[in-house]
Amino acid sequence: MSRAMRLAVAATAALTLAAGTPAAAHPTSGGPQWTSLSYTPAPADNPLKGFLPYAGSYQTFPYSMEWFYLPLRDVMSGPRQFRWDALERQLDAIAARGHQAVFRFYLDYPGKPTGIPQYLLDQGLTTHAYPDFGNNGVSVAPDYNDPRLTEALENFITAFGRRYDGDPRIGFVTLGLIGFWGEWHTWPYDGYTQPENWMPATDVLVKVLSRYEAAFDRTRLLARYPSPENKDLNIGYHDDSFAFETLPPTSWHFVQRLIDNGVTGKWRQQPVGGELRPEIQSCLWDAPVSCGQYEDYAESVAQTHASWLINHAAFEPGFTGDKRGRAVAASRALGYELTVTAAALGRDRVTVRVANRGAAPFYYDWRTELAAVDGKGRVVRRWPTAWTMAGIQPGADAAQLTTRIDTGDLRDGRYTIVMRVANPLPNGTPLRFANTTQDTRTGWLTLGTVSVR
Repeated sequence: MSRAMRLAVAATAALTLAAGTPAAAHPTSGGPQWTSLSYTPAPADNPLKGFLPYAGSYQTFPYSMEWFYLPLRDVMSGPRQFRWDALERQLDAIAARGHQAVFRFYLDYPGKPTGIPQYLLDQGLTTHAYPDFGNNGVSVAPDYNDPRLTEALENFITAFGRRYDGDPRIGFVTLGLIGFWGEWHTWPYDGYTQPENWMPATDVLVKVLSRYEAAFDRTRLLARYPSPENKDLNIGYHDDSFAFETLPPTSWHFVQRLIDNGVTGKWRQQPVGGELRPEIQSCLWDAPVSCGQYEDYAESVAQTHASWLINHAAFEPGFTGDKRGRAVAASRALGYELTVTAAALGRDRVTVRVANRGAAPFYYDWRTELAAVDGKGRVVRRWPTAWTMAGIQPGADAAQLTTRIDTGDLRDGRYTIVMRVANPLPNGTPLRFANTTQDTRTGWLTLGTVSVR
């Protein structure tokens, strides 16, 4: 865990206890006794999941992450020369809103000025003009097989990871860099639709993938397409035509690619994200659905186990009434939903059972802390734990976590025991459990009470 994360986890916060205590909770004077906690849906803006807008401040829809693109030329000016100001401005602005960022770097974005570092163009890097996707020659596709470009990408990825791996401002990084929009395709210049194939050779793709995996250990990465080259790497996937070209059996659809590469279960360890296809971002929530072409959203979530999706239409212009309600429910259905089913409290030990009612696990090693609250609502003792919610799988038996606590320095009396998973971003959206005793503002979950004598 980075120093910034450790400081954030240790940071204190004002406590507002959730109303009431768990059913059947009572002081324990002898051995611990199990108390059941009641379920209620978790907030739709839980961290690291749900619908994302393009970076900005919105009041129209709940969210915890924001999306942006950045041209590589904005940060890279020489073979080993980097200036990170453009990235820092984006990360700081998003973090100031209490959100984490999801983003990618690109070289070629149709309709936008080139993202290729100027020094490579000055050295004579070959580029291809094209009219497709409304580009009309504005951007250019580079020769990805030029050794100078391959070296530049490897150098950039190494520097990027060295500086930003584990940065609490970052939620996920999509690999980017290659293809139109950084989406790892150059269709129709793929050697089939058009005779020219502008994609890098396999050895170049392997170098880029390997360098990413080596450079990032803590921040989660996502590749656009499942492939033989990335199937065994610690890299997840993003489906940027979600609920449009997602479901099998069509060969180029996302889930069929998962099947063909033998990675349908990779979501258990690595995240899946993406973008709801722009053409259906609004019409998919009409009743009945008014899209001309679409796939079943719930089935797409069930088969991909996606945690997050860009869906800017939900934020701008936004939805109202029942349509908004359906979209919020769809956003909430993504990713994890952790609930504490029961707790056993004693004077020297706390045990909880945590189940996941969502579509995917929580992927980050955020630490859990416990606290004792006195009758005046003051936190009088804190206990860090080794607990992490990472990897608790949907549909599996509840994970049982136990730790010792030392109440010996507390005054005699009755104390409420609370728990929270701290967001390493100091003002970040707290992880909230799907329980009625969850305080949705502070992140503290009331477990029950103990007596100290």
